[in-house]
This record gives sequence, C-alpha cells and structure tokens, in this order.
Amino acid sequence: MGSRTISVSDEAYARLKSLKKPGESFSDTINRLTSRRRLSEIAGVLDDEDIKVIERAVAAIRSRSRERITEMVTEMSD
Repeated sequence: MGSRTISVSDEAYARLKSLKKPGESFSDTINRLTSRRRLSEIAGVLDDEDIKVIERAVAAIRSRSRERITEMVTEMSD
C-alpha cells in the first residue's frame, strides 16, 4: 500500500483529529468518512421521535413551497 503526503489547514487537521476513533489511523478515518454506505447499514439509526421531527420539518417546508408557488402564480397572473 502506497502513501501520500498532503497539506491541510490547522482547522481541517483539528476537525479530522476530533473525528478519529481510538486505534484508528487518519487513513482509516478518511476512508470511513468518505465511504458510501448502503441503506441497510444505517437502518435503525433514527428513533420514532427523530422520524416525527423530520416528517414535521419536511411537511412545513413543502407547505411553504406550495404557498410561495401560489404567490408567484398569482403575481404572474396579474
């Protein structure tokens, strides 16, 4: 396995270091954070209350979007 030297800002290094798990190398951390996960790997992460909060937020956003679209159509009709 090869290796590369990269430059990162002090802020980026501190953030990466804070995300590093015990016994994990920086390469391991980067691979973990940048890997694509399957849906089955994250199933069960949210509990029922989290889901309800997200559903309410989505419903509110959709409602505001519909209102804005209606306003825009009304303005264009005038």
